Amino acid sequence: MTPESRLTELDLAVAGYLDHLIVDRGLASLTVDSYAYDMKGFCGFLTERGIHNPARVDREALLVYLALLDSEGLSARSRARKISCIRGFFRYLIERGRLKSDPCEHIESPRLPRRIPHFLELSEVESLFAAVDRSTLEGRRDAAMLELVYAAGLRVSELVGLRLEQVDLEMGCVTVLGKGSKERVVPMGVPASRAIFNYLEQVRPRLLSGTRSNAVFVTRRGAAMTRQAFWKIIKKYARAAGITKDISPHTMRHSFATHLVQNNADLRAVQVMLGHADISTTEIYTHVAQQRLKHLHSVCHPRG
Repeated sequence: MTPESRLTELDLAVAGYLDHLIVDRGLASLTVDSYAYDMKGFCGFLTERGIHNPARVDREALLVYLALLDSEGLSARSRARKISCIRGFFRYLIERGRLKSDPCEHIESPRLPRRIPHFLELSEVESLFAAVDRSTLEGRRDAAMLELVYAAGLRVSELVGLRLEQVDLEMGCVTVLGKGSKERVVPMGVPASRAIFNYLEQVRPRLLSGTRSNAVFVTRRGAAMTRQAFWKIIKKYARAAGITKDISPHTMRHSFATHLVQNNADLRAVQVMLGHADISTTEIYTHVAQQRLKHLHSVCHPRG
């Protein structure tokens, strides 16, 4: 960063925008880092063209920037993400009264193909659970984590970030702090509740060995479980179960939502449990269910 005396209007505007994302919108640090990276590239482009004030950015400059991104071979999804970031930046400046017009107003985002999420069939989920060696402390902990991430459709960051006060075994639910620091309460079902109860009562104290921690899921050293560690755990059990799909912790979240929709769950209820801000994000799982129906029809119907 340049010394404060040399900061341009553009520098100050971007710094204010990133602060706004953290303070006002409550975005996660990794998300803000992504925005900061995109804004750095955009500001570098503007600076090379002698534009040091956001008020001087016009539609033509934006079109040149988008053409540059396209020429660099960026995917439509990456370009759409950068455009979304820039739109948010200028929207922020207009809301603050620092700009009167939006140069992004007539800029179209690339059309994105709707991606069908990868998920496990119910039989594969059961095979994954069966692959866990529950005779060990780590195995019983892993079983509890797998049961919960599937039963409640948690993001991996929500799972490993879970604190004791967020688990209500009496009600059979967890209070999750999701994206944008938004809370939601998700039921976890009987099998997950039993696995969590067993883990908290019999396993967790022995893993901690006197170490104090508020994290629900901990390691042998008493440290909180990490995203990377759980990623390795789920990969290990997938191999042991003979699952050839390339799965990740997020695959369990997709499986949770897909199985609910396949069993006629109300889409709005699924949206709430997943913590989606927009129902359109949840609607992708209806496409998964439709594909499943088409497959069953083609396999089972005499004229399929």
